Amino acid sequence: MSGDVDTSGRGDEDYLDGRGWKSHAAAGSGRIRRAWPVSELCELSAVDLRRLIGGKDVSPVELLAACRERIGIVNPKLNAITATCWERAESEAARAGEAVLAGEPLGALHGLPVAIKDTQLTAGLRTTFGSPLFAGHVPEADERMVAAVRRAGAIVVGKTNVPEFGAGANTKNAVYGATGNPFDPERTCGGSSGGSAVALATGMAPLATGSDTGGSLRTPAAMCGIVGFRPSPGLVPIRHSDLGWSPISVHGPIARDVHDAALVLSVIAAHQEDDPLSAPVDAASLARVEEIDLARLRIAFSEDLGFAPVDPDVRRVFRRRVECIRDCFADAEWRDPPLEDADEIFEILRGMSFLASHGEHYRSQRDRLGDNVAANVEQALEYDFADAVRAHGAHTRLYRRFVGFMRDYDALITPAVAVSPFPWSEPWPAHVEGRPVRTYFHWLALAYGITLTAHPAIAIPCGRDEAGLPFGLQICGRRGGDRKLLAIAAALERRLARTPATARPRPAVDAP
Repeated sequence: MSGDVDTSGRGDEDYLDGRGWKSHAAAGSGRIRRAWPVSELCELSAVDLRRLIGGKDVSPVELLAACRERIGIVNPKLNAITATCWERAESEAARAGEAVLAGEPLGALHGLPVAIKDTQLTAGLRTTFGSPLFAGHVPEADERMVAAVRRAGAIVVGKTNVPEFGAGANTKNAVYGATGNPFDPERTCGGSSGGSAVALATGMAPLATGSDTGGSLRTPAAMCGIVGFRPSPGLVPIRHSDLGWSPISVHGPIARDVHDAALVLSVIAAHQEDDPLSAPVDAASLARVEEIDLARLRIAFSEDLGFAPVDPDVRRVFRRRVECIRDCFADAEWRDPPLEDADEIFEILRGMSFLASHGEHYRSQRDRLGDNVAANVEQALEYDFADAVRAHGAHTRLYRRFVGFMRDYDALITPAVAVSPFPWSEPWPAHVEGRPVRTYFHWLALAYGITLTAHPAIAIPCGRDEAGLPFGLQICGRRGGDRKLLAIAAALERRLARTPATARPRPAVDAP
């Protein structure tokens, strides 16, 4: 499947009514349009849906109706979608259908429903950040990434659940409650883009947005059996970041497959001068995922990045997966990257970020702030200027060591998550490998170790773990090599799909 979008289909044999396009013979065409079952529409990829909309084989109105029906069935059990805006969405879908019939130029995401992470501002639609401090907050304007997907034709249907202010990889908060894993609703879906991951995995929407600091795209994607892509810092500009020079937090796509992720990335990537890390980019080209020969690549495998805690069952599954795929590469070897001081670096830099964003919340409304956010601020307050200087210096040296490491490889492959999805009633796994974790986010070291390198990384599904829950691989590419990383991930995704044991797992979703 190509990442290109076909917008060429046109004709006059269809018309719009309340549900979408109904077929009739016109000008002797004899064309009879098929009826799409809700279950089939909701499982199609975003790339395929966009092509079908452009060819007038699916109407935006009927696609939106299918998503709404699926949300009505699935969401009460999983709690992934929070605030919604159906009246506006239905009006936009009708206009999108009219634009197709009129032969107007169509955007890359024309007519596709999208769910927006609840840490991202949406005009006229409640944005709570999962915090009681913002329980009634309705922004006046979309933030840049939301505006970008809407300009490309996507139709916002609602928001997706998050941990408070995205702090932690267990999606629950005091405003909306917990989001369950689509494979076991009593277990965590990961986070902080957890609601987005569940919405995609269960077909509630073909598109969703996300962001990533310590694994917030990659962890929920791996735990829900989909794809989460953390781009190189600056590729997707962030205007509202309090610490704009920091490469720690990024926005990026979360999707059902690599080609869908590339399509969304091509819309949200841009050059924006008020983001200090942004640079000129040919964004449209990112949708065209190149063919790549895995047999020409050199790969490094690491169970734990040389420092991260990883449960024994995850190590066992990862070793078995490596044995399934290592022969498809030109050269593959076990080698840990030089990230031995990553824990302290990330704790200090993360603390600085939370102090910048939430220090005033902590000082003025500590009693209304959740434990995770408060813990980050309190940890930051224990550091001094010397700690900050030490962390920044160590971070620079870590980056340079990792650049040298990656000169020997096209990609580094690790497990995406250190533990199997645990009950969401537990705030986080208190022990990994039988050892107590350093912080509430220490179990995410596989992800935040790569975050610190400022290299792009992607999580792709790779069958199930020993508990029968989704298992994911994390693939890290070279700095700035986002297009090549997408190509590697797409080729490996195709390879994994050949075998049931390594193919993307699908959750059971009630009919229709």
